Amino acid sequence: MAETRPDRVKRLRMRSMRRGIKEMDLILSAYAEARLAGMDDAGLDGYDALLEENDHDLYQWVSGQAAPPARHAALIGDIRAGLPGG
Repeated sequence: MAETRPDRVKRLRMRSMRRGIKEMDLILSAYAEARLAGMDDAGLDGYDALLEENDHDLYQWVSGQAAPPARHAALIGDIRAGLPGG
């Protein structure tokens, strides 16, 4: 059975807030709350793929300590823009 859009958004929100690193829990849960409902299917696909990445890598990309891979650069930029001072 295919996952419905509301179920998919709910699943991605849950994955955003249960990362393992508290900083990423806070950053990604705030982003998910603000943006997921308005994303198209391609955007949700990209976010789902981003959530497969290691938290330590994600934190370095979001904090600007390391450059994100090209496949995630636009999404990381969007997440970073939503941070205080971003």
